[in-house]
Amino acid sequence: MRYGFIGLGNLGAHLAASLVREDFEVHVHDLDKEAAEDLVEAGATWADSPRAAAEGADGVVTCLPSPKAATAVVSGPNGILEGIGEGAAWIEMSTNDADEIERLAGLLAGKGAATLEAPVTGGVHRAAAGEITVLVGGEKAVFEKHRPALQAMGGEIFHMGHLGSASVIKVITNMLAFIHLVAAGEALMLAKRGGLDLAQSFHAIRASSGNSFVHETESQVILNGSYNIGFTMDLALKDMGFALGMGRSFGVPLELAALVDQIFVRAREEYGGDAWSSQVVKLLEDALGTDLRADGFPAVLEA
Repeated sequence: MRYGFIGLGNLGAHLAASLVREDFEVHVHDLDKEAAEDLVEAGATWADSPRAAAEGADGVVTCLPSPKAATAVVSGPNGILEGIGEGAAWIEMSTNDADEIERLAGLLAGKGAATLEAPVTGGVHRAAAGEITVLVGGEKAVFEKHRPALQAMGGEIFHMGHLGSASVIKVITNMLAFIHLVAAGEALMLAKRGGLDLAQSFHAIRASSGNSFVHETESQVILNGSYNIGFTMDLALKDMGFALGMGRSFGVPLELAALVDQIFVRAREEYGGDAWSSQVVKLLEDALGTDLRADGFPAVLEA
């Protein structure tokens, strides 16, 4: 099957590479043509626009930084909507607003094209290995048709139900991750101020009831000092905004999430929107004049 792939950032480049590696025909596009060089060298074909990527494709995958970008790529000039054919599908792998996905899906349905939402979770390092978790919403028959491509890009794949359902669970998982990140930073600072060896503390927490996926991954790049988790403050606050919006819509008080959101707002003001999201822990380090560093931890996570 042939796929267009639009959005070759920290995450998208790895997802597209997995499709190429599994011998799918892939036509790639990004605002930065240089981002596609390695993929083209590996066997992908460059497309000059989202429309060109969609023409003749069985599916068009997007992995973009914001709902605004996704809307422009789908329905803007030279967008997917102008090139997609009947029977094809738009596969949205960004974290997007459920209402906007449904609106765009309606436009695509007018062209005889289907829509799947397929946001991913688990970290850029897992995407690089083709092992990232994929959360899918949309018609079951469309999901089954494109399952081989989703399996090429991911590890565990969960069909959550109707269109919009995957957006909800993805926002939930990200909300939990950000809460766990702030908690992990506070825990490591307690260990540091308590005179404990941080490397040994990391391993003890990992083997305890206090462990989390975030501690196993992000704590490592914090202890290294790179903070490089491949995910920015701006993206974290976008997702927290979705979570808080869902809380208001569903009538669920998200008191802890709201507090963590404000901590991230302060971190973005201090370090910038392009700073890695794990630098939220640096607020505590800077406030106490105490760095959380230990030997033996990687600057970038390996798969």
